[in-house]
Amino acid sequence: MRVKLLRLLPLLPLLLVPSLLTPGHAGPTAGTQHYILRSGWWVHNANGSLELPAEVPGCVLGALLQRGLVQDPYYRFNDLDYRWISLDNWTYSNEFKFPFNISKWQKVNLIFEGVDTVAEIFFNNVSIGKTDNMFRRYSFDITSVARDVNSLELRFQSAVLYAAQESRAHRGLPVPPACPPPQQNGECHVNFIRKEQCSFSWDWGPSFPTQGIWRDVSIEAFDICCLSHFTFFPIYDNTAQVWSVEIESAFDVVSSKPVGGQAVVAIPTLQTRQTFRLELQPGESVVELSVRINKSIIVEAWWPHGHGDQIWYNMTVLFELDGDIYIEKSAKVYFRTVELVEEPIDGSPGLSFYFRINGFPIFLKGSNWIPADAFQERVTPDVLRLLLQSVVDANMNALRVWGGGIYEQDAFYELCDELGVMVWQDFMFASALYPASQGFLDSVQAEVAYQVRRLKPHPSVILWSGNNENEGLLAMNWFQVPLSDLETYIKDYVTLYVANIREVVLAGDKTRPFVPSSPSNGVETIAEGWVSRDPYSNHYGDVHFYDYDNDCWNWTVFPKARFVSEYGYQSWSSFSTLEKVSVKEDWSYNSTFTYHRQHHLDGNKEMLRQAALHFRLPEGPDPVRTFRDMLYLTQVVQAQCIKIETEFYRRSRSEIVAGEGHTMGALYWQLNDIWPAPSWSSLEYGGKWKMLHYFARRFFDPLLPVGFEDKDVFYIHGVSDLHEDQNVTLTLMVHSWHSLQPQCAHSTEPLVMKAGAATHLYSEPVARLLRRCGNCTRQACVASFHLSAGGELVSPVNYHFLSSLKDAEGLLKAHITATISQRGDAFAIDLETSAVAPFVWLDVGSVPGRFSDNGFLMTEKTRTVLFHPWAPTSKSDLEQSLHVTSLTDIY
Repeated sequence: MRVKLLRLLPLLPLLLVPSLLTPGHAGPTAGTQHYILRSGWWVHNANGSLELPAEVPGCVLGALLQRGLVQDPYYRFNDLDYRWISLDNWTYSNEFKFPFNISKWQKVNLIFEGVDTVAEIFFNNVSIGKTDNMFRRYSFDITSVARDVNSLELRFQSAVLYAAQESRAHRGLPVPPACPPPQQNGECHVNFIRKEQCSFSWDWGPSFPTQGIWRDVSIEAFDICCLSHFTFFPIYDNTAQVWSVEIESAFDVVSSKPVGGQAVVAIPTLQTRQTFRLELQPGESVVELSVRINKSIIVEAWWPHGHGDQIWYNMTVLFELDGDIYIEKSAKVYFRTVELVEEPIDGSPGLSFYFRINGFPIFLKGSNWIPADAFQERVTPDVLRLLLQSVVDANMNALRVWGGGIYEQDAFYELCDELGVMVWQDFMFASALYPASQGFLDSVQAEVAYQVRRLKPHPSVILWSGNNENEGLLAMNWFQVPLSDLETYIKDYVTLYVANIREVVLAGDKTRPFVPSSPSNGVETIAEGWVSRDPYSNHYGDVHFYDYDNDCWNWTVFPKARFVSEYGYQSWSSFSTLEKVSVKEDWSYNSTFTYHRQHHLDGNKEMLRQAALHFRLPEGPDPVRTFRDMLYLTQVVQAQCIKIETEFYRRSRSEIVAGEGHTMGALYWQLNDIWPAPSWSSLEYGGKWKMLHYFARRFFDPLLPVGFEDKDVFYIHGVSDLHEDQNVTLTLMVHSWHSLQPQCAHSTEPLVMKAGAATHLYSEPVARLLRRCGNCTRQACVASFHLSAGGELVSPVNYHFLSSLKDAEGLLKAHITATISQRGDAFAIDLETSAVAPFVWLDVGSVPGRFSDNGFLMTEKTRTVLFHPWAPTSKSDLEQSLHVTSLTDIY
């Protein structure tokens, strides 16, 4: 098929776009002409059979989709059907004219903020350079080739074919893995290309190795000099007890003589104004300024969510240079300190591993972030705000930006700054070995230097991490390389992550810790030569933990580690999310579609095995109803599993048991989805909250009572993230499954919950508890408990199942009615139940929004839940969409 859309558009002038400062590089300045080249783009394939307009930023598939030449790429099996797109070589082109006399400027640069990925660039039919790294900013001097009317071409090579070509050309030992597991339907040799690693597929995502211009393209013309990058970081001098702001500016000086002038730095709220004399030398000239804040001025710190406010100060830097050049930059400056504390712990071998922010030890509560879409042009600031607001709404304070995706766009880090979300920032290397050739290392060095410069002004970024799991795969020899070659692989590993990445990080940022990998043993890894014998040790660093075979209700299977940066269980997305990308014949748990979407080996079976341990599996004559019930049950199981595991980590923060403990971080895998599919996420593609996310809102609460059993004794510990001790009363209630009236209730005398600690609040043998509660049995009753102060609830109501739900006796089918009314910007849903109902789930289909609570145990006759819409909706829309399910409805 030949499809060619005629070019009817006239030559377009460049678009003048004033832009605000983005740390890491400079925007338009006085004395320069700076233009964004967004319109007028076309794209065609190698043989010219397809030629069509294209959006920039964007990719080829996006252009095809916009013109109706392909369907939704996430629909059914389109990830396979559209593989041809990534195997072709595409060319982006543009013809434009300058809206000014180009000959009057001394220098003209063509700047690409992001090219995906391998391309040769032609300007007026002259090759001006090549790109081979998605994560770099490229600037090309086009002074000698620029004319009034210009042509620009980016001739892309298929990333898949390039990676295969680089693998074949590699000299030396193989660099595994060659290909992903077959169930991922992916492409091979992704470790040979500096591109989003999961774009070739992952165990939760599709293979869409995009080609395109994924960030802005601009042209900058200037005389004398131009500001090429601008970055800064605040730093605290512990000895002098004073803050300063370190500013780095790089200038491209085309004058043949030095350029004199001054820089004036002002932070008005801090009563700070300092002037510096400058002399810029021809060529690249770097200026470093240190602005000291008067120690008599109170500087308010940036705090993570839940620990304080996110205070910022406006800073302006004005460069006044010879030739009447005025360059002004403004930026938000946040002040905070971060320390990664690794020190001995009494009663335990090894070292601690926790973060002190502004001198206060903080338990990191959160998840792992993956790319929000396979097509980055669809990840708008609004999409990011929705997802990140859901992070803090669930009482999280941290995200790990995982190393198989991308360094996120500026808006992501700006939102994390604003919302108080700490970021554990991986460099983009994941679950693979990588080449150590000089060309590869040179590219990585430029990538890391650029990303550190861009991201270091953000207080949200608290740690640099070299890679995801690559130390572990070497230590455990995942790829079964010959032992005789292992020393060479370790040497290459150290060359890449230590001699190159670490050195570039340390040269560029003196304010944050660096760890070589995750998981890793911290300073113990360094002592062992950068690859430790056991990177998963509970006595050092962080661990990743997955166990799909053992019973997740048995907390003793979980590691009592210092910091758990990955752990999780899978579930399916809701039916309203899946039905958009499927048809009726797909709506079966054993359909071709459900197996195609499951990229984790035996993932669907693992979910069923875990569910069958404690629940009856749904079955019935209606296959679609059974499918919907299975989707619900997988979310129940995932939420309950991760609840038990996370509560174990939180209550382990203050204790050492058998030499293990002092856990100070729990980041479950994973926060978000890249497409509608089964995964470990708590947010579905599009942002809808799974049951797990509602559970996270409760199990990450700043004050939380945690119940568990040990040797038939029931314990309740209180976990506090607060900075001050809290006086609380613990109330414990026991209900029988067949009655909404409690069998018994007990409230303690006032108890003290220590600040930033886990405290023992209550313990009692289960048998005694049951005897004094109307002779309950484990199968017939359930325990719930909460904390109060001054008669007001100060924690979520938590619960503890005394037996598997499949063994529950007296559990009745609950008839739950719902009445909806508008309450300000939200909607109140008044529920009334006829019986105790576990895992009550409210679903409004595709109506965007979230509930104040969901997936809860309903032991009271009535309850009111709020629905917070994310877009305009009405009472009638909700009445038509609302569906209420509890566990007994699926049997």
